[in-house]
Amino acid sequence: MNLGFIGTGKIASSIIYGIFKSKLKINKIYISSRNINIAKKLSKKFKKVIIFKNNQELINKSSVIILSITPAVGKRILGELKFSKNKTIISLISTIKLNELKKLTGTKKICKAIPLPFIENKIGPIVVSPKNKTAKRIFSKLGNVIEVNNEKISYNFWSTSSIMAAYYEILNISTNWLVKKGVNRKMATKYIAELFLSLSKDADIKQKIGFKKLVADSQTPKGLNMLVLKELKKSKFYDIFIKSLNSVYTKIRV
Repeated sequence: MNLGFIGTGKIASSIIYGIFKSKLKINKIYISSRNINIAKKLSKKFKKVIIFKNNQELINKSSVIILSITPAVGKRILGELKFSKNKTIISLISTIKLNELKKLTGTKKICKAIPLPFIENKIGPIVVSPKNKTAKRIFSKLGNVIEVNNEKISYNFWSTSSIMAAYYEILNISTNWLVKKGVNRKMATKYIAELFLSLSKDADIKQKIGFKKLVADSQTPKGLNMLVLKELKKSKFYDIFIKSLNSVYTKIRV
């Protein structure tokens, strides 16, 4: 299998790192020179990665093409390129819908996927819409594939994938708070990382009982966890959070 990446940003780079940590059998990976610094770094690290300056040549050489570009760039360049109808296209572009992608590329063998940066460590969910055997074969080696046939349903997953920066900011604020209270930064960072990792692992293990039950079980009457939750609710923290998800959803579905 020869993979071709049009666009070589953070997500494309993360996928490529994940591939070379996995057991996925790849012949060559062709990448565009759009982000030349990332492209050079990848080609230097991995012998199977080859940089192409011409996107059409990259497409012609690839059996699977992954679109990892912004919506604006996608709308500008995809219509100018020729895609063979027997090749699979996987789009990572959030706001270009499947029907428009099919018109731009002239092919129906296309799906959308939502890989996230931690795919480089072969972890995390990867939504694929609609079901696609090739995409599943690739991404199942890099994380947990969730197949969604209804494109409108997939918008919900695009929306919730946008919470990464907000999540990391909670870790950042918590760490800085500890540092201001006199804790060594290295120790504070390690503690917060371990704390949130443990919370995530616990939530994963206890999926069957539901997150609402975990919220209840983590509180004691008039306890510390109850105090923090009460103050956050009073400040409308979670209402603002839901409003933000709705804003992303509106942007994607337009």
